[in-house]
Amino acid sequence: MLTMDFIDELNVIEESTKDQIEQLLKFAAEKEGITEEAELAISFVDEDEIQAINREYRDKDKVTDVISFSLEEDEPEIEGLDIPRVLGDIIICLEVAKQQADSYNHSLSRELGFLSLHGFLHLLGYDHMTAEDEKKMFSRQDEILNDFGLTRE
Repeated sequence: MLTMDFIDELNVIEESTKDQIEQLLKFAAEKEGITEEAELAISFVDEDEIQAINREYRDKDKVTDVISFSLEEDEPEIEGLDIPRVLGDIIICLEVAKQQADSYNHSLSRELGFLSLHGFLHLLGYDHMTAEDEKKMFSRQDEILNDFGLTRE
């Protein structure tokens, strides 16, 4: 079972949007074969905050839409303990999400779902640094979004 902790620093994300994201990521976890207890956190921040995070942790002094921090990359797997798998953190810039939703002419809830899933796949090890990896990640992302029914409106 996948559990999520939502951190809405801006206090503007509707419960229905959080519910949709939670259902989407649980659906994605099932599709990805995650059957054990697992946790992640999703934070919604403003442009200043995501730029500061991007600058500090990625050496990129610019605003971005989503950043993921996997907690599994450097952690050794601990066998035999009854503790949940901690996947990591997804940080979404709400202002950029709104701009992208307008640009793509779909709802903010669809964009937030897309960004959450994108971040989630990064937590699971997907990446888009090479053309081959990008094709694999983006096709998986599209497949999950379409199967879940969260298409561009």
